[in-house]
Amino acid sequence: MPSPIGNRGSRDAGTEYNIPLAVASPFIAVLVFSLFLLIGRGLRGLYRWAAKLLSRWIGPRAARGVGWLLVVGLTYLVVSGLLLQGFIGLMNKAYSVRDTTTAEGVKQPTTSLRSGGPGSLIPWDTLGFQGRNFIGKGPSVSDIGKFTGQPAMEPIRIYAGLASAKGAQAQAALAVKDLQRAGGFQRKYLDVVTTTGSGWVDPALVDSFEYLTGGDCATVAIQYSYLPSWISYLVDKVKAQEAGRVLFDAVYGAWAKLPADHRPKLVVAGESLGSFGGEAAFTGGNDLANRTNGALFAGPPNFNTLWTQFTDNRQAGSPEIQPIYQNGQIVRFANDAAKAIPPEGQPWNGTRVLYLQNPSDPIVWWSPHLIFSQPDWISEPPGSDVLGRMFWMPFITFWQVTADLPFATGVPAGHGHRYSGAYVYGWNAVLRPPGITAQDLTNLGTIIAKVR
Repeated sequence: MPSPIGNRGSRDAGTEYNIPLAVASPFIAVLVFSLFLLIGRGLRGLYRWAAKLLSRWIGPRAARGVGWLLVVGLTYLVVSGLLLQGFIGLMNKAYSVRDTTTAEGVKQPTTSLRSGGPGSLIPWDTLGFQGRNFIGKGPSVSDIGKFTGQPAMEPIRIYAGLASAKGAQAQAALAVKDLQRAGGFQRKYLDVVTTTGSGWVDPALVDSFEYLTGGDCATVAIQYSYLPSWISYLVDKVKAQEAGRVLFDAVYGAWAKLPADHRPKLVVAGESLGSFGGEAAFTGGNDLANRTNGALFAGPPNFNTLWTQFTDNRQAGSPEIQPIYQNGQIVRFANDAAKAIPPEGQPWNGTRVLYLQNPSDPIVWWSPHLIFSQPDWISEPPGSDVLGRMFWMPFITFWQVTADLPFATGVPAGHGHRYSGAYVYGWNAVLRPPGITAQDLTNLGTIIAKVR
């Protein structure tokens, strides 16, 4: 059986992994089942041993009852406390060490328009590994001017790491102060980005934004964890939501105090777990429309709150991989942002909220519900880069999609969890910058494809 998320267009980069993993999936399922069976039998054996020991001092019925309570209590402590906290502590310690390092070639900025630079309120050495990557890279004024053919501005980038302030609230407040210092609220566009677990910001996401705005923009983000996204999902998911909410609220609080005709256009963005956190500041599409001038979310995980709300309430007849929600008045979905975004012919005025989601992205379609329930996207016509011979089987499909997760980014752009070129067309659709031609977008796509 083929992997449901196997790529047609990406065999050279990632599909070779899927075939053996798909074959191994039933065996993996058996192993996991056997593991749970052994754990169950082990707990039963522990219960019997405890009851037998206790029966020396109390009656058999009381011994069984107390023994059962002891085993349940011990299991709870191990699973919810000791084991989990030990794992979190170990991972935090390991990744916090890496956070003190700086990637090769990344240097402290000499411009006051970036955190960590001259006059910044946020010291360079507090930004963390990913924060220094974000601040130390990006297109130059000459790069942007060469693309636009017009005089460009130097983009503003603001970032607060975990070591910059104590707690998300303090980080957000500090980031806003640094944003004000750098003149971010005087730019034409202001982008609030929610990072992934370790504080990573997709460079293609921000670089595309800066090119299309001619550099007349500012981007602000904060770090909320040392851990990579997959671990953050397991243990730090609430932190992503908190970071997205407090940062946007802090920025919005300062932005709302400005005269209406002297405010930047306020947009929000996030990729993967960053989209999950970015949604947390809003209650729905109307809230996004009322408080922002646009949003771009890429590769949303299946547990995203608003994404689920929009997808589950899509119009009848629209597919799950590209749903139509409320005639596309505010929220739309793109499998290929370079093409027309449905519903074609319907007005898309005011705030535009766009989700980029590749049909072959396992992070978008993975869910525990795959174990027992067939999702709509499997029964519908497959996406352009998904195998057409797919079908759903209990347990098996879940493990197949799970097996695709580690290789989600090891494929060409436009497939799996790779959205680099799509950001160009996504931002163009959301921002509607004047004077940008189809050839400009093609040229920018070539530039962004080289971003690392």
